[in-house]
Amino acid sequence: MGHTSLDKIIALQNKPANIRNLCILAHVDHGKTTLADCLVASNGIISSRLAGKLRYLDSREDEQIRGITMKSSAISLHYSVGGEDYLINLIDSPGHVDFSSEVSTAVRLCDGAIVIVDAVEGVCPQTQAVLRQAWLENIRPVLVINKIDRLIGELKLTSQEAYTHLQKILEQVNAVTGSLFTSKVLEERAEKDSEVREAGGGDNGEQVYDWSAGLEESDDSDLYFSPDQGNVVFASAIDGWGFSIHQFAHMYSQKMGIRSEVLLKTLWGDFYLNAKAKKIMKGAQSKGKKPLFVQLVLDNIWSLYDAVVLKRDKEKVEKVMSSLGVKVAARDSRHSDPRVLLSAICSQWLPVSQAVLTMVCNRLPSPLDMAAERVEKLMCVGARRFDCLPEKTQELKRAFLECKSDTSAPVVVFVSKMFAVDSKALPQNKQRPLTQEEMAQRRELARQRHAEKLAASQAADAPAQPLSQGPDVLPDHGEAMTLKANKVDEEEGKEHFIAFARVYSGVVRKGQKVFVLGPKYDPAEGLKKLPEGCSTADDLCTVPHMACCSLGSLYLLMGRELEELEEVPAGNVLGIGGMEDWILKSATISTSPACPPFTPLNFEATPIVRVAIEPKHPSEMPKLVRGMKLLNQADPCAEVLIQETGEHVLVTAGEVHLQRCLDDLRERFAKIEISASKPIIPFRETIVRPPKVDMVNEELGKQQKVAVIRQVKEEQSKYPETVQVDSTGLVTLTTANRMATIGVRAIPLPEEVTQLLEANSDLIRTMELFNLSMKEGKTLEINQKTLESIQDLKRKLESYMQGRKWRSAVNRIWSFGPRRYGPNILVNNLEGYRRPSVWQCLEKERSRAETYREFDNSIVSGFQLATLSGPMCEEPLMGVCFSLEKWDMKLPRQPGDGVYGQTSDQEAQGGSESESVVPTGSSEGKRRNNSSLVDCYGPFSGQLIAAMKEACRYAFQAKPQRLMAAMYTCEIMATAEVLGRVYGVLSKREGRVLQEEMKEGTEVFIIKAVLPVAESFGFADEIRKRTSGLASPQLIFSHWEVISSDPFWVPTTEEEYLHFGEKADSINQALKYMNGVRRRKGLYVEEKIVEHAEKQRTLGKNK
Repeated sequence: MGHTSLDKIIALQNKPANIRNLCILAHVDHGKTTLADCLVASNGIISSRLAGKLRYLDSREDEQIRGITMKSSAISLHYSVGGEDYLINLIDSPGHVDFSSEVSTAVRLCDGAIVIVDAVEGVCPQTQAVLRQAWLENIRPVLVINKIDRLIGELKLTSQEAYTHLQKILEQVNAVTGSLFTSKVLEERAEKDSEVREAGGGDNGEQVYDWSAGLEESDDSDLYFSPDQGNVVFASAIDGWGFSIHQFAHMYSQKMGIRSEVLLKTLWGDFYLNAKAKKIMKGAQSKGKKPLFVQLVLDNIWSLYDAVVLKRDKEKVEKVMSSLGVKVAARDSRHSDPRVLLSAICSQWLPVSQAVLTMVCNRLPSPLDMAAERVEKLMCVGARRFDCLPEKTQELKRAFLECKSDTSAPVVVFVSKMFAVDSKALPQNKQRPLTQEEMAQRRELARQRHAEKLAASQAADAPAQPLSQGPDVLPDHGEAMTLKANKVDEEEGKEHFIAFARVYSGVVRKGQKVFVLGPKYDPAEGLKKLPEGCSTADDLCTVPHMACCSLGSLYLLMGRELEELEEVPAGNVLGIGGMEDWILKSATISTSPACPPFTPLNFEATPIVRVAIEPKHPSEMPKLVRGMKLLNQADPCAEVLIQETGEHVLVTAGEVHLQRCLDDLRERFAKIEISASKPIIPFRETIVRPPKVDMVNEELGKQQKVAVIRQVKEEQSKYPETVQVDSTGLVTLTTANRMATIGVRAIPLPEEVTQLLEANSDLIRTMELFNLSMKEGKTLEINQKTLESIQDLKRKLESYMQGRKWRSAVNRIWSFGPRRYGPNILVNNLEGYRRPSVWQCLEKERSRAETYREFDNSIVSGFQLATLSGPMCEEPLMGVCFSLEKWDMKLPRQPGDGVYGQTSDQEAQGGSESESVVPTGSSEGKRRNNSSLVDCYGPFSGQLIAAMKEACRYAFQAKPQRLMAAMYTCEIMATAEVLGRVYGVLSKREGRVLQEEMKEGTEVFIIKAVLPVAESFGFADEIRKRTSGLASPQLIFSHWEVISSDPFWVPTTEEEYLHFGEKADSINQALKYMNGVRRRKGLYVEEKIVEHAEKQRTLGKNK
């Protein structure tokens, strides 16, 4: 096909039935961009010879250098099949785990996806991740098994072995899809069952749960990949060939006289051709016959490779070319590289673009075929249900499904990301080709200038002549030119942001006024505040999380190029200019205030790698701040924040992502020299149960202790006099003004509880919002689904917190921390103090006996501060329960008369816990109480906060302390010869191998390991160097893990002294990490310093 004109593409945009929005998804290096090149070459945008080498959609310089895609980029292609013209909006996405956020932004805008799997490596971790993302967004995938040439050239498989290998790959992909389908069906089944139980008032009889019941009724026929369904293409994108079995069925039906429908059903499967009977029969494997797919398809490809690449048999090649009816240019047939001849033959015989684009047009849905389930999922933010949305909002569902482009249809657009382009790339700033007349004009001007210069030089040579006016005028002209050039340079250097978006309904026009809806916008609230039938043109009152703006230029995305458009109808992908002031990363745009914001994007990778950034020259700080703002907007996954210390911190998903962000800052956004700190590694602090064995695996208590008593005495002497610590770990602390005494105990939480609290932080935040609104006398509506989730959370907590010490602890939870939703809890163990429960949202009515005691907030604030920065290295706590067991307040009568003297008897006797409760309802009591607390030490609540914080810290230190490290799961694919080196690098970096398995039919091993984030920097490079590039790791943040060694450990038993020596100066990993963090934060670090660095000598040998 030749080059497609812009007018043709604009005409196709108006036919939504013939539009296909799709993205290419795969693991890193499985051939996404190479396949995209082949599809782009089919439209004549690039040469078919350069397909696979040019990597047209990798437009960044660092993408070309590294050889990986780092950002998703779109291009519109035209394809004709069966007399129909189709518009294909293709988005190429990255495969590297660091850039999986770019995959999320691409998937949201598409209706289908091409999933590519390497024929040698098979299903890899990122393949599973992209299949899951496609599943979560309800988009239909088709499969391309790529790099089949590697089975011939690298693995040296026969066609029969290759068929078995391809079958296994298909099984692996279908297994991933099947597991996603099964989990969805079972979830729906469980929901239905719970609804039935609620409606029937619960079933008390014994019930056997039949897990397969839902699966039998569900239709999964269209779900799996099978060549006979037409959703699988076998290809080698680098050699330019690809086919679906439909092509071969059509080809052989004419040659053999067998109907193509029969061949379609039998070409893939256990069928063989009986030559005598001229029939296709079943049971090829049991009878030892060649399957039809091997005989009719693979054998031909294998013999072609054998003739062209392996044996270079010219006669055989000519014979093959004549039988296929293929003509090849003389320079291709004489080329020294046999692959050039091969791709020249294959690209005419089985062009990959034809096979893939035909499959896309036939198997993937158009925007008109969007599922109702997907629309509801997009429109329901958070825990809301579709039927709970306002009626006008529910009516928009029809506009989505019909995908109308009328003027009456409401405009609904979703922006998935903002991307920066240089002003040179904008169509309005591009140099257009000159016409003949313009070229003639310029030529004439150049001649005139040349003549003037000659005349001026002759005039300068004549000494007696007075100066003419020419030279006086010239400097002004030159100055004007310089100013103009500077302005142009400034304009060229400016970055412009374009919104990467899709129109779901209506027609988007340049300069159109629209509402920009933030993620927290509530259509119900918006419709209440705005007059009925209002439009964007009206002068409207302000509504929270909603802004009104005009759309800038509209662009057609063509890979590296942009084409300007006047309007874009529904169902198309486009770029929108001039939105940088209104949209940060993603947003929903609509002309209807009833439109809800779309659900947030599902990001697979979480940003974990932090670096502090500062400019080389402090005067350039404003440029850095502006540059970081632009970077934050341009990258969907990067986070930019300013810490309490004033550091500007950049948070990224991994090492490669960090490097790209730093390069962007230096070269594009800030354009200054910057220096980045070493990565800031996050840690957590926790406590554990006292160990039962010491460092030499001896049981504690059975051997003689040395220096233990002295150590205990030393520890006791380091506490201030206001703090007492008993043997059970209860810390009693008195405030500096002796008015309040607090008793706190720290207990380690079970691991399951910590994980549960961390996973449900959003639910805990909802509960806190409800409790705060109840405290202020307001009511907050929570939908039924969220209430069920909270009830489930409470039930799970109760099941995990069993035993005497946790009895009724769940109901006595005072607060979660840090930031009121973290994985630590404060438990109320005070006698006689019943405060409102954190589970208020689950209670039908509030008990009258439950009231808040004075300064309840101060206790909570002290707990929040204590959990936000622990005593070891000021890092947040994790998995710690603080039990408040004593809280006495002695409120003395103030001397003098007037307001200060007015204290009630109850307040004066506030020694015991029950007596110190002041009724919160009495405003007079509150006023009198507040007045009595004015003393020389300042506000009492502040002292109570500080006392609670210190008590928690001392209680924490009274237990065995441990650091928790962030851990990556690491998947490494390596061959047998480099396996030992991989293990060497892992053990050197504190990694732990969990599993090692060999991929069937290959020499590749898959190693699954865990690796601390602190040790991961430079890990990928080291593995590649040590294994000569034969092993490549994939790192994904997984969990937090307790470092087993005690950072404060010193030898205490005789055995430990014998084993470790008196100094015990072997490397303590936890202490190394802890001191590193303390040093970075400017805290005191206890280190041995060499005072007199004299040369040491061995006296015995000093002759």
